[in-house]
Formats: sequence, structure tokens, C-alpha cells
Amino acid sequence: MSDCIFCKIANGEIPSEFLFEDENVVAFRDLNPQAPVHVLVVPKAHHENFVDNVPAETLASMEAAVRAVAEKCGIAETGFRCIMNTGTAAGQTVMHLHMHVLGGKPLGEGLIPA
Repeated sequence: MSDCIFCKIANGEIPSEFLFEDENVVAFRDLNPQAPVHVLVVPKAHHENFVDNVPAETLASMEAAVRAVAEKCGIAETGFRCIMNTGTAAGQTVMHLHMHVLGGKPLGEGLIPA
């Protein structure tokens, strides 16, 4: 998708420091963090949301990215939250599948980024 900000980041058109990258996904820090650790895991291929026939290998890469990010950011042992919003009613504002990985502090109710 030519005008998708996450496609541009994931495919290197917009520079970003990746905390994880494989053939299917990238992970980078959110520009508007909601916690001390707030990383986005984004597929390189455009999928609108979680129920958009996402290939199993992409979902497996997302899982690997979460594991690697949690280790790298020091939240694997203390705990973290993973969030995928699906559709506007759920608060999804960028219509490209992405997962928020949040941690680094106690996460209370109501912390659900778009």
C-alpha cells in the first residue's frame, strides 16, 4: 500500500532503528510511548488487521519479535503487555496490522494504545 506509514517504515522508505528484523516483520520504538518500553511489531507485507488472512509464518515472526524485544528491553522477566487493536471500534488508527509491546512499569487498566 503506497500511502501506508507502516509499510514505508517496514520496507526502509522511512528510516527507523529496528530492534528486531527478519524476512517478515520489523520491530521499532513507538514515537508516542505509553510506557517506558513501547515497541511496535509490524509485518513487512500489508495486512489491514489481525483477521486479514495473515500467513502463519508472519504470525510466527511476530511472536519471535516479541520474545526478542522483551529480552533486549529487559522486560522478559518482569512482565509486559501485547496489544493488537482490530478495527476502528477497537481503537486501531493505522490500518496496518501491528502489535504494541508495552512494559517497564506496572501497567494499570485503561492503558490501551491505538
